[in-house]
Amino acid sequence: MSDLASEQDKAVPANPLGLYVHVPFCASTCDFCAFYQTQPTVGGIKSFLDHITAEADLVKWPRRATTIFWGGGTPGLLAAHDLAKLAEIVRARVDDDFEEWTVELAPGSVTKERLAALKDAGVTRVSMGVQSFQPPLLDALGRQHSREQILRAYDRVRAADFHSVNLDLIFALPGQTEEEWAADVREAASLQPDHLSTYCLTFEEDTALWVKLSQGRVKLDPVHEARLYEATWAQLAELGYEQYEVSNFARPGHVCRHNLNTWRMHEWVGLGPSAASQHGGWRGGNIADLEKWMSGVDRGERMTEDRVRLTPAQLAEDAVIFGVRMNAGVDLPAWRARSPEAPWDRVDALVQRLVDEGLAICDGGRLQLTNRGRLLADAVGAEVMEAFSHESTPV
Repeated sequence: MSDLASEQDKAVPANPLGLYVHVPFCASTCDFCAFYQTQPTVGGIKSFLDHITAEADLVKWPRRATTIFWGGGTPGLLAAHDLAKLAEIVRARVDDDFEEWTVELAPGSVTKERLAALKDAGVTRVSMGVQSFQPPLLDALGRQHSREQILRAYDRVRAADFHSVNLDLIFALPGQTEEEWAADVREAASLQPDHLSTYCLTFEEDTALWVKLSQGRVKLDPVHEARLYEATWAQLAELGYEQYEVSNFARPGHVCRHNLNTWRMHEWVGLGPSAASQHGGWRGGNIADLEKWMSGVDRGERMTEDRVRLTPAQLAEDAVIFGVRMNAGVDLPAWRARSPEAPWDRVDALVQRLVDEGLAICDGGRLQLTNRGRLLADAVGAEVMEAFSHESTPV
């Protein structure tokens, strides 16, 4: 394994617990975004915070959380005093020696006052959704910020002195050339963030981009996407960033520990509308509707959608699906020991075929995709699902 892969293993405590808070407020909907969001109002924000407190009280906490992640929506739309209030709610459920606390921010929402509130609360990591530095491409995504706002926001975040700063970028945008993407990567790296996330544009149902795709106004180009993936990996390696997951790159000491714990099928608690949870032998998601979520909390309900009882075989399946996306891979013998009843003969046959086709290596039982295999990570994940071919128990 690489040094960064070894760092990942050392970063995980014996029994981590994540805490995810979904802040659903957003000023506008980007063309590519399928996450649940709603327009903020003063009353809506107050009710949201009150119900986050109430929902947290409903949770049968297995232990105190070791990583925290606030996503959205745009958490940065909350005023500084509301961010401080949300932080108080969270800190009451978090281990004093927590590992990491990430907050997602949009460039247009970054102010000195908000950053000060986050810093005072103990936030260690800021992830900023840049997507692109080029105005025509930002317009194509429906983003509301400018290049100048990105740079100003980044300077403010750096001045606030958080331990880690991540920038999110998106590639394979409609009309985007390889040269334009390479320029975005260079500009992002020139700011010297600690972490970079580079996501291939996906067309989610019920988004503006999905409508354009269905109307033939934009087209998919898998060959072009593959070239951009490979160019990204090579370019960021040259710029000093090591890949640790298909879409994520970091300098030493700055991997996203919350995501690592989630991908490795540890437990996490999700608070807020549409937030997913996995703990106590169950997995489920809150309803993606602010008013209905609040009504459910008032009735003492949470994890109201797609609630399933987890089996060791289900966890093993998901651990392999997410594990092969990580450069460090997945330890198959460890999961075989945890879930001996899973169909390992079919998994072994799949692993052997992936190795024979040059899509993976399996050394000492640790399955890792090659670069060529990583380009097909989604297809490999689908084959893993087919190999396990079992259903979770619905409730």
